[in-house]
Parts: sequence; C-alpha cells; structure tokens
Amino acid sequence: MTGNELDILIRKILDGRASPDEISYLEELERDAESGVSPELFNDRDEKETGTALFGRINKAIKDTAKYNWWRYASAAAIFIGFIASGYYFWQPQESESPFQHSPDAITLEHEDGSIEVLQEQGKKEVIDRTGKIVGVQNGSLITYEDTGNLEELVYNTLNVPYGKRFELTLSDGTQVHLNAGTSLKYPVKFLKGQQRRVFLNGEAFFAVSKDSLHPFTVKADELDVRVLGTRFNVSSYPENKRTDVVLVEGSVGMNIQTEIFEKKSSAILKPGFMGTFHRINGKISKEPVVTDIYTSWMDGELVFRNLSFENMLRRLERHYNVSISIKNKGLAQEIFNASYGRVTLEKVLEDLKLTYGIHYSIKGEFITIY
Repeated sequence: MTGNELDILIRKILDGRASPDEISYLEELERDAESGVSPELFNDRDEKETGTALFGRINKAIKDTAKYNWWRYASAAAIFIGFIASGYYFWQPQESESPFQHSPDAITLEHEDGSIEVLQEQGKKEVIDRTGKIVGVQNGSLITYEDTGNLEELVYNTLNVPYGKRFELTLSDGTQVHLNAGTSLKYPVKFLKGQQRRVFLNGEAFFAVSKDSLHPFTVKADELDVRVLGTRFNVSSYPENKRTDVVLVEGSVGMNIQTEIFEKKSSAILKPGFMGTFHRINGKISKEPVVTDIYTSWMDGELVFRNLSFENMLRRLERHYNVSISIKNKGLAQEIFNASYGRVTLEKVLEDLKLTYGIHYSIKGEFITIY
C-alpha cells in the first residue's frame, strides 16, 4: 500500500465515501502496526516519508474537506493516531516530499514564499503576488497571467496537478500550456525583458509557445533542455519513466542534455512529426517519425497506447483515473500492448483488456490488482 493510497482512504472516510470494506482494511492495517507487523507501505517508485510529514498531509486534507461529520473525523483521526503511536510510518527512511503530498486530490498553486492555495476545478479567483497585486485570474480549469506590473526579478509559481485531473495555463507572454495528470510546472509569474523564458516541468505538458525571437523559450525536464522560439510540442518527463519524450507538432525544437559544454552528440533538432527521446540510462538522444496525434490525444481525455509495455500502460492508467494498480503476474509487466480508448470508465478498460489479452483483475475501492 502506498502513501497516496492511504491519503485516498482517509479522505474518503472524511467525505463519507468509504465503503465498509475500505474502513475495515484501514483498521486492519492499524492492528498489524500495533502487533509489530511491518507492512510494506511504499514500493520502489513511491516517495518514502516520515510520520511527521504524512501527519501534515492528513491534517491538511482534513482542513481542506469543506463538510464532514464529527464521527468521520474522529474515525480517521483515531486510526491515524494509532498508526503514529505504533511507529507505522517510521519504518521507512526519510526523503523529501513531492509537491503533490500537500493535498493529494486537489490542484494546488504554490507561491514563491511557499504558501499553497487549493484550486477548485470550476472555481474563479484572482492570483495575487506577494505585494498584493493581481497577476492572474483563474476561470475554471484555466489560469491566465497578465503581462503587467514592473517586476525586476523573477518570481515563480508552481502549479501541481494530481492524478485524475488536467489543467491549463496561459503564461504572461501568451504561451499556452496544457498539463496532464500527475504533473508539476514551475514558471515565472512574469517573464523579464532581456532574459530567456524558462519553465521547469515534472510530468507531461503540451506547449503552444508564443513567438519571440529575442527571448528563446526553454523547458527544463529532468536532465534535458527543450529550447524553442515559437512552436507547438509535447513533453513527457515523468520521474518513474526511464526516458523523456518530446513530440513536435509545429515549428522547430532543439533538445540538449544539460552539460557544461555543448556537444553535438548530446543534442538534437526536431522537425514536425518527429519524436526525440532522451534515454536516462545511457544519456543519449534518439529521434524517430511518429503520428503526433497519438501523443497529444490526452488533452481530449483519450488514452492511446502504442507499443507500450504493460507496466508503463498501467502507470498511465493510474494517473488518468487516480487509482493504484499492482501486478501479481510479473510476466505481464514487459509484454507490449496496443489499445485506444475515448472517454470511458476504468472498468471498461479493464474488461477490454480481460477479453483481448486474457488478464484477470480485482477492484477494491481505488486499488486494482492484476493477476
């Protein structure tokens, strides 16, 4: 069971959406902890955290829950306190938190000073800078920043989009950004004259960059710099993957590994209809022609899998549907799958995989097991 799964369970209790089986499962974990059984809360692709860090997350989840009955709060709090008292969370080594851990189910906007706002998906609000000035406006699932004010230094905001959701940004230069589920983007509130336009991506986003020959636009994704002047392209750089993919729809893109000295072998220029891939294991860049629609279909809520390992396909399903999926049949993990889905339920996807590929599965709340 992962830390994110536990967050989901406790939030469901607070919201009154937890099933009797889920409540029983959480209580069973508490009993295991009290009896000295060390449950495997985290796997090798999850952030490990201390009890103090997780308590902050659960406490914030409680505060963010607008309506709850006292008994729901008491139930979740009692179980969580039991975990802390038994040392449940201290069996794992401490690592830093990811931005998503502040509120696992909510879209959040993190300001330069570290303060965090929870954004409602259909909300309307003004984005205020540290001086009290309005720098942007949220209208539903879009935040638009204005090219106003007289900032003399770069001030950054970070938008965090959790699993199961998407969001859009219009930056101060007019660049449009679509953020996929499980994505974080750090960007300046306003780009400054005479300086490069630079943003930092963790996850997947589609960029329609406003043309400005005097101010190149750079996306920093892991160890890769993606540099453009004005173009439309998709960048996928999830930390659990072993690669960063850049798919060019329009214009021209330069890819360069972040090194002190520019080397031709560590860079590539893409033409429209090509995908460039930075392989993190060997540090090399390759490129190949692709059908770009396959890699941008997520913006329409679609799922298109082409020559994808079953394990990587499940990771995409986790992000898309905000669930946790484990594989008991390890032989399936590296099998290659091809499939396409529109706006369908997870159950429809699983049933289709069962009929087409003969897999078996079980569902317990947000937890799916593949056999």
